[in-house]
Amino acid sequence: MGRAESPEGKMSIQDPSDLWSRSDGEAELLQDLGWYHGNLTRHAAEALLLSNGCDGSYLLRNSNERTGLYSLSVRAKDSVKHFHVEYTGYSFKFGFNEFSSLKDFVKHFANQPLIGSETGTLIVLKHPYPRKVEEPSIYESVRVHTAMQTGRTENDLVPTAPSLGTKEGYLTKQGGLVKTWKTRWFTLHRNELKYFKDQMSPEPIRSLDLTECSAVQFDYSQERVNCFCLVFPFRTFYLCAKTGVEADEWIKILRWKLSQIRKQLDQGEGTIRSRSFIFK
Repeated sequence: MGRAESPEGKMSIQDPSDLWSRSDGEAELLQDLGWYHGNLTRHAAEALLLSNGCDGSYLLRNSNERTGLYSLSVRAKDSVKHFHVEYTGYSFKFGFNEFSSLKDFVKHFANQPLIGSETGTLIVLKHPYPRKVEEPSIYESVRVHTAMQTGRTENDLVPTAPSLGTKEGYLTKQGGLVKTWKTRWFTLHRNELKYFKDQMSPEPIRSLDLTECSAVQFDYSQERVNCFCLVFPFRTFYLCAKTGVEADEWIKILRWKLSQIRKQLDQGEGTIRSRSFIFK
């Protein structure tokens, strides 16, 4: 991606979705990059990488924030992290590097770069996830097909799916009985927040079901900075991040999770009310 000369010899800005230019004047289509997934959504990217990828799998897709901004989605153990790749009009910026051509950008990834996030996760980018995957043309035959007379209508066909938004990283947690603070490795996947002794521990110390959580908010009652709390019926969990930015990221994604959970519950209650009305 990058520079292209107009007939007058002046610099012109290319559409990033059309081509990345090389220094020798040749052009390569972004669509020709095997691990570029176009308008794949964040949700679909996480579903692909979590179900079919492995640690270090990654793909490039369009960001839904604005034109010229892309997202590199990377699987890191049991979560998927998303990093911005920005097109400036004649070069690509990723991390601390800037690339003037698609060739240079791809070469960087061919060398399996190591990247780190604010949460302390280090990821080696090893496996580009292909856009095209061979699929068998095999289909099952329908042998039984009957409709149950439940009284449901098309209004009951509300598509639902658990939110996949994932996150992981170290947080400092206050103990329950003994009010000491210990650093633990946290992972957020679907509606579960788990914490481990450290990043290498195979089994969690505890799993928290976010469907039981009533609130997530900044907390200023502790003699620590960058703290927030999760309110459950049985206990309030106090957590601290290394930075205010990191604490804000945790709060945002946890609140988003709770909003998705409430939407699904409201949809379920609406379906139940409509059924009870039909059968009255």
